[in-house]
Amino acid sequence: MYLNTLNFIRGTKKTHKRVGRGIGSGYGKTCGRGHKGQKSRTGSSIRRGFEGGQMPLYRRLPKFGFSSRKKNITAEVRLFEINKIDDRIITLNVLKKHNIVKKSIKYVKIIKSGTINYPIIIQGLKVTKNAIELIKKIGGKVEGKISKK
Repeated sequence: MYLNTLNFIRGTKKTHKRVGRGIGSGYGKTCGRGHKGQKSRTGSSIRRGFEGGQMPLYRRLPKFGFSSRKKNITAEVRLFEINKIDDRIITLNVLKKHNIVKKSIKYVKIIKSGTINYPIIIQGLKVTKNAIELIKKIGGKVEGKISKK
């Protein structure tokens, strides 16, 4: 085997387009760009979504709302779910340990739904006003964050 006998396998090497080399090449004169217009000029580039000066689709359609990324790491916990836990002190780690919230959750809000049978201490979690009233009535207490709603 010699260097002068090596050949490429058919289809592995694509020959580049030779433009402006006469009629027979198929890319003579206008070089495949057509006649006149913005795209036929050198150095021209049209941004994505450009519609020739017409108001583009992304500006014609109405915009509304937004999606909070915080919702993916926030969870609501109901009082009847906490009632299933044996621990008296409720923190985020306790809720994760008992699989009430996922491991990826960083913020928890406790809402009044159902009842609780024993006094608990809630630390570092948001709690609604109605849930606080119910927890205090039983003899528990809330330490840390308190929600306004």
